[in-house]
Amino acid sequence: MELDITQKSYKKLSFEVAPTGVSFCVLDLISQRILHYKHYDIDPNNVLEEALWKVFIENPILAERYDEIVVLHNSNLNTFVPTSLFDPNHLGSYIQYDSKVFETDYFAYDYLDTYELNNIFIPYTPINNYLLDHYDTFDYKNCNSIFVKKALDYSKNKDFKQVWVHFQKDRFEIVVTKNQQLLLFNTFLYKTIEDFIYYLLFTYEQLQLNPEVVPVQFIGAISEEHDCFKLAYRYIRNCSILDVSTLQHTLQVDKEALLRHFILFHS
Repeated sequence: MELDITQKSYKKLSFEVAPTGVSFCVLDLISQRILHYKHYDIDPNNVLEEALWKVFIENPILAERYDEIVVLHNSNLNTFVPTSLFDPNHLGSYIQYDSKVFETDYFAYDYLDTYELNNIFIPYTPINNYLLDHYDTFDYKNCNSIFVKKALDYSKNKDFKQVWVHFQKDRFEIVVTKNQQLLLFNTFLYKTIEDFIYYLLFTYEQLQLNPEVVPVQFIGAISEEHDCFKLAYRYIRNCSILDVSTLQHTLQVDKEALLRHFILFHS
């Protein structure tokens, strides 16, 4: 049931949930500014639902009324399939080649309508169930749906190949585009900077991308001072952090937060 105008808060709440952390932000739907955001690191050995309980206790703002609520599942248990090859009745058959799946797994998918793409993923079902105790309804998505969509958006009218990297603490997602075509999506787990540069250059080699010509842009938990960025810059001529200066002005958040929570803020 749609709220009447007197019941609307004109605010949107977005969560991003992963085994290693929980983030949330509140967006003013009129000004499009971020009103509030927080991030909590989580020990992956702890129970995620218990960590969420503490987040709710410490942040009464989460109990307020919101016109929209979105939950982002930050996981690499996903795969992209063109609509022409997609059958919603056989979701597990697509993802089984990229991830270990079990009979008890629940599958969901995001539809990227502009690009005729479907992202099949395994959501954290216990997290959805936990949040249903707090909210009547919410939408949920896979983080990589937003990353791929933004990369494709940015590639509009760019008739050359581009590489995009979403850099995280223990893994990174990599997307290759050419004028709103998705040429590659992949996730790599890494432990050392040598792991990172190996996988990045391996992608360039496998797709026959010339590191002297094809640019790479980073978002996520990275800066120009980060050792991984410095190493990438040594091997790839056009290596940069995504320019978010215009977004900074709109959202009213600092550059480091905008890069780290880029996907959350675009949910």
